[in-house]
Amino acid sequence: MTIAVKSPQDFTHHPTTLRDAMRHLAGSVSVITAGTGEDRTGLTVTSAISLSVEPPTMIVCVNRGASSWPVIQKYRHFCVNILGSTHRDVAERFSGRGGIKGPARYDGASWNTLVTQASVLEDAVAAIDCAVEEFIERHSHAIVIGAVKAITVKGGAPLVYGGGRYGGFI
Repeated sequence: MTIAVKSPQDFTHHPTTLRDAMRHLAGSVSVITAGTGEDRTGLTVTSAISLSVEPPTMIVCVNRGASSWPVIQKYRHFCVNILGSTHRDVAERFSGRGGIKGPARYDGASWNTLVTQASVLEDAVAAIDCAVEEFIERHSHAIVIGAVKAITVKGGAPLVYGGGRYGGFI
């Protein structure tokens, strides 16, 4: 499918056009965790990036319809757990496939906490613990800006997602 855009006013699209195009952009898979105890939850994303190194700041994009959104708003923290190539099962659980919700998403893996008390996957390639600085709501999503409070780095091959499937990258 090709859509030629002469000006923004001329652009009309089928609802899946952007989604289909973005499937060709492979990205590192992370699980964003938030909340504590029985109120903890999380989601799988490929939209976690660093905003700046000085001061250390992260950005995650969260669908405001996701069950994790009100938890991030309530606790004002999140942890970016960068998954390794062996974590496909963790990515699947946190994606919500199969109806798994809330604390049940944490089953089958070992977790701890750092500064903000958001959950950290013990064997994540890296984990970046953040306190929310700002929410910017646009359309269906929110850009969540977080001040980095702690980092762990274990290293390893990251899990990537592209073309509608998971893969490893060395």
